[in-house]
Amino acid sequence: MPTKKLVTRYEQDLGIFPDFWQKVGLVVALIGLLSFPFVASEYWLGVGNDAMIMIVGAIAMMILTGFAGQVSLGHAAFLAIGAYAVSILGSLYGVPFWLAIPCAGLLAAMIGLAVGPFALRLEGLYLAIVTVGLLFLVQHGIKHGVEVVYDQQSFTASMHAWFVGDPAERSGLGSFFQDSMVLGVTLSFKQKLYLLFLFLTVLALWIGRNIANSTTGRAMMAVRDRDTTAAVIGVNPSRTKFVAFGISSFFAGVAGAMFAYKNTTLYLDAGTGEPFSLGMSVSFLAMVVLGGVGTMFGAVWGALAFTVLFPLAEHLGSMLPFPAAFSSEHQGALLFFPVLCVFLIFEPLGLFGIWLRIKRYFMAWPFRY
Repeated sequence: MPTKKLVTRYEQDLGIFPDFWQKVGLVVALIGLLSFPFVASEYWLGVGNDAMIMIVGAIAMMILTGFAGQVSLGHAAFLAIGAYAVSILGSLYGVPFWLAIPCAGLLAAMIGLAVGPFALRLEGLYLAIVTVGLLFLVQHGIKHGVEVVYDQQSFTASMHAWFVGDPAERSGLGSFFQDSMVLGVTLSFKQKLYLLFLFLTVLALWIGRNIANSTTGRAMMAVRDRDTTAAVIGVNPSRTKFVAFGISSFFAGVAGAMFAYKNTTLYLDAGTGEPFSLGMSVSFLAMVVLGGVGTMFGAVWGALAFTVLFPLAEHLGSMLPFPAAFSSEHQGALLFFPVLCVFLIFEPLGLFGIWLRIKRYFMAWPFRY
């Protein structure tokens, strides 16, 4: 059954938006997204910012797990690295946010590339165990290394528009937190943060989509399907996995930087590892599976669905007779994840499978296959 129009040239097959109606949809979506911060309330602005953090983090997980087939449960470690990197660079060294964000991504990528060689011979459950160990190692390094060196139990994510030389001004929230006048329009901090996050999300999506169409992306998918066969046709599995770890770690570091700027204050719980805990890694893995493994569509819609449905499950959990010792997060997890498992039993392709059926119906209409 058809899922897209017949293509006759390689340029059509590799185009990100080759169809006219896709371009129209893109323009409409951009208009809606750009106008959202001016009509939404403070609450929904916060939800939008959370959603874009989740999307960038899900793109990072999709590149490693969806494209390259490497299951990682240490994803939260790279978000923690990116978050603490921008916080330290901004609050202690006065580095502007537009430089701190790529630095955070590069630092996370360097650590990801350092871990990559140890995981090249591992797959499946064994790789997952190694990445869990990395998560606990990063948590321990933050609590007993970073916090001890800087003699701080929490860090403020300062957002400076330019380099700050005065140490007394570095420790504040930064000039970006102040309202700004742009073309006669006053922008609040949350509105500016939304527009910054929107730019980073669109850029991450564009890069991820191009990676999927590139030689590197196709090599990742070949390794994911069967690395022995990929090696026979000329793909280097070790190099491909190594590159996947680096790219995924970079995007995860950027997502961690976004998380720090949104929450402004970072504090790592010594007992649970919150907020950068194993639960965060499992949540990103659930987003990828819910949306559809191996597609940018799955990364975006899986993250959006998780952002909306998990708080809804927490709300419904408070109405059910759970034990009093269960927190709202535990109640939400007990409702959300079993429903997710049932959904995937009947729709293994996730939300992407539902989208394909809708698309096939309208492309084949009025005929039936």
